[in-house]
Amino acid sequence: MLQKNGFRYCGIVHIPEDDDPRYAYEKVVRCGERYYLKNELLTRYHDEEWGKPEHDAQKLYEMFVLELFQAGVSWELLLRKRENFRSAFDNFDVEKIAAYGPEKIDALMQDPGIIRNRRKIEAAIGNARVVLKLREEFGSFSNYLWHFTENRSIPERMDAVTDQLSDDVSKDMKKRGIRFAGSVTVFSFLQAVGILYCHDPECLCFHRDHAETFAQNHYQPENRVSGGRNDR
Repeated sequence: MLQKNGFRYCGIVHIPEDDDPRYAYEKVVRCGERYYLKNELLTRYHDEEWGKPEHDAQKLYEMFVLELFQAGVSWELLLRKRENFRSAFDNFDVEKIAAYGPEKIDALMQDPGIIRNRRKIEAAIGNARVVLKLREEFGSFSNYLWHFTENRSIPERMDAVTDQLSDDVSKDMKKRGIRFAGSVTVFSFLQAVGILYCHDPECLCFHRDHAETFAQNHYQPENRVSGGRNDR
């Protein structure tokens, strides 16, 4: 079964030539399971976004918020609601979100276009305030995230759920006050934005991204930290 962003437990899919002609565009090799690859929205997300190194701080914050809201719902639902989220959250402008007060929270709770969960809404706002502090310290949210790997994409097994990097990032985020930053959520986020690179070597995206250049990249901090497993 697939989890989180729809591609965590990726298997290679070969679409046969005599398959349904409606899915002729699938006659290539991708990560994922057949059911998901017949979903055009998820296929497009896999091909165009998932795993591509992202350095834009605003887009990184957007993806972290979506991962935060994803707990308990499908990634497909988040993608379908993404434009609504962008509208409701001021296109993920961190400064604007950090200034949200009780009235805005109440308004968001009445918005049927997003996932109306007060704890997650409040976490997104609180996290924006932490991101502003990170910007003062590191220059940007992007610099903060990528400094863990010295600006490299790190290859990781597709069947992993957490790893040493996600544990370390999770622990640091929690220490700074970021909520919903458990290692599982952080791992999924790092996959999505290409800090962890998890496309299968046979996947078309692997070849597109010249992922063989990642082969020498490894995350090896001096000491593995414990904790970070709790996703709350």
